[in-house]
Amino acid sequence: MTPESPGTPARTVWITAVIAPLVLGLDLLTKTLAVAYLEDQPPVRLFGGLVNLVLVRNPGAAFSMATGYTWIISLIALAVVVVIIRISRKLRSVGWAIALGLILGGAVGNLLDRIFRAPGVLQGHVVDMVSIVRTDGSFFPVFNLADSGVVCGGILLVLLALTGRELDGSRAVKEKAGE
Repeated sequence: MTPESPGTPARTVWITAVIAPLVLGLDLLTKTLAVAYLEDQPPVRLFGGLVNLVLVRNPGAAFSMATGYTWIISLIALAVVVVIIRISRKLRSVGWAIALGLILGGAVGNLLDRIFRAPGVLQGHVVDMVSIVRTDGSFFPVFNLADSGVVCGGILLVLLALTGRELDGSRAVKEKAGE
């Protein structure tokens, strides 16, 4: 079965239910290791400095936007989680199930940081630890595995939408102009 082929609802729910906890578990593991080994340490250079491991506690959303509005970001993430869980029960598309599983796992991973990490409930800072050097020598914003899950899932959703893949596994048929 390919990522865009239709599956049964039970199978697609299962796919989402496996991918989301896998992303969440790996995210929690990498954050735990980052806090244990990178706290108060200089960046760890990998691949000749192309990738750097450095502990950053992000009080905002992506690129530290909306700093000070962590509680709003948390509520939005909670809404995303609820919507994905509701949608996943109706899915027949394996591709959509994979994408939503990636997004769900990532959203929950960062939501748990916002709920349980310092400085407090719904104000917690997300643990980020991976930084990639751009071709111009500047650094890409620091991110974590949850962020990667959300971004990769989002890219897959865009590709599925652009190729006309529907939630039910069918392909959207474009009407010709003038018909």
